[in-house]
Amino acid sequence: MDTFVSAERLAYRLDDVRVVDVRDGWEYEGIGHLPGAVSIPFAEFRSRDGDAGMLPGADRWADLLSSAGIDADDEVVAYDDTHGVFAARFLVTAELYGHDTGKLHLLDGDYSAWSREHEVTTDVPDPEPTEYEPHESDESPLVTFEEVEAALADDGIVLVDTREAWEYEEGHLPGAVQLDWMELVDADSRGLKPRDELQSVLADRGIAPDRRVLLYCNTARRISHTYLVLRHLGYGNLAFYEGSLTEWEERGGAMETGA
Repeated sequence: MDTFVSAERLAYRLDDVRVVDVRDGWEYEGIGHLPGAVSIPFAEFRSRDGDAGMLPGADRWADLLSSAGIDADDEVVAYDDTHGVFAARFLVTAELYGHDTGKLHLLDGDYSAWSREHEVTTDVPDPEPTEYEPHESDESPLVTFEEVEAALADDGIVLVDTREAWEYEEGHLPGAVQLDWMELVDADSRGLKPRDELQSVLADRGIAPDRRVLLYCNTARRISHTYLVLRHLGYGNLAFYEGSLTEWEERGGAMETGA
């Protein structure tokens, strides 16, 4: 399966993958969820007391996935009900803790899109606990504050701010281009826009596959979705600033204002 998996494809393979619902627990239990999906709410794997940025820490991550019955070699599909941005964060976290990227997938769409044509349930599975063992990713996309500072003067790197235009105008990294992550999402399908439209949007901002692309937002949530989109499109030189503007401003990084 590709990084993004369609509802039709997932429905065919539900028995072969581990499905993770990252919405709040009350949504999972009260509204319903995909058959067989386990609940790992977004708030449970976000913490500034863990590792870099908002990563939860390797021990916390291991506990969450072990309790959910997920093994380190399982194929995982994650979803939310917000066009995939919270689920994308789950998948990027899994990648940063060493899960094989080829086995990490985002539902193309979200719960609302799935429920239009596919079965949902309120039955809660009781998975057999595992012993999930995270490890450091072999080729981590994470970059440090110092590496971002150096990138400001590197013409071969394009800095991408994935926040909304008004946030960008209030303050952004010098030379960064603005690309609201929602510009890559189709309002009707709640999933990705067609490939040619995605490529057009990116080309308009100078975000080319032959350049190193360094992504940031406020707390590394929104860049998670854009990161997965770029990987889906074949971008191979991606940098992920986990600290994002939260760390950048705390450490006195240079900022610009205006459009």
